[in-house]
Amino acid sequence: MTTRKRQGKGAPSGETGQESLYLKSLSERHVQVAMKLRDGEIVTGWIEYFDDMMIRLTREGKPNLFVYKSQIRTITEHGGVGISNVGSHDEVTAR
Repeated sequence: MTTRKRQGKGAPSGETGQESLYLKSLSERHVQVAMKLRDGEIVTGWIEYFDDMMIRLTREGKPNLFVYKSQIRTITEHGGVGISNVGSHDEVTAR
């Protein structure tokens, strides 16, 4: 009887796709968000664009920001003035 070593598939990736769906929802609804950065600074605006590495935060009366996801601690729905505002205060934590 020979024993075969099981070839594992490896550790799960940790990616569920939910981050992209949530960011897409925030972007499409133009929801105001508060983004807390790793250094403690909080910036507000709405998410105009995002990809695997960064988020473009559009701000009224201030320069737009391109923020690396690795520098984001949390994103919270701000409840400020947006084109289509949802009064929720959901929060997503960046990995």
